[in-house]
Amino acid sequence: MIGIIDYDAGNIKSVEKALYFLGEETVVSRDPEVLLKADKVILPGVGSFGEAMEHLHSYGLVSVIQEMINRDTPFLGICLGLQLLFESSEEAPGVEGLGILKGKIVKIPPSPGLKIPHMGWNSLHLQNNGRLFQGIPEETYVYFVHSYYLRAEEPEIVKAVADYSTCIHASVEKGNVFACQFHPEKSSRYGLKILENFAKLEEGC
Repeated sequence: MIGIIDYDAGNIKSVEKALYFLGEETVVSRDPEVLLKADKVILPGVGSFGEAMEHLHSYGLVSVIQEMINRDTPFLGICLGLQLLFESSEEAPGVEGLGILKGKIVKIPPSPGLKIPHMGWNSLHLQNNGRLFQGIPEETYVYFVHSYYLRAEEPEIVKAVADYSTCIHASVEKGNVFACQFHPEKSSRYGLKILENFAKLEEGC
């Protein structure tokens, strides 16, 4: 069973529907007991970094997420869920992220002819042999919606990048922790394949 963390962030339904399409059993919850029983967990979300961290704290989910990761439960952050896994964001100065991975979330720099937010399809350059990308072709197009991007501190955890005004760290993987800045649930056939790859992971991988 795949647990989807409900912390009042958007985009939960589309993730749930994509997993249902793949034949995966899911549960949407903020109950620690329910989430800790899940085989895998997804932290989805669209919205603001500061408000999201406030909700995670108010629902008592920060320690639950830490425990799941310490148990080696495969964990996937999507969009805002990726950003929350890191230490801080320029969107919310002074607000600490979960700090599970090292790096910062920064504003996409302006560039002539490019609109911010970065919204729409963009291609991925794959690197460092990410497990989420098994069977995914180089330069696959996926769907992004974001104004801030990850600058990871550890280059070896970056498994995919995209170019939009700057080099965007589009996906990371470290141990049992995975994250995508883009939306696999909105990225057609190959997005579903990425979710399927996550669903097939085993605990302690």
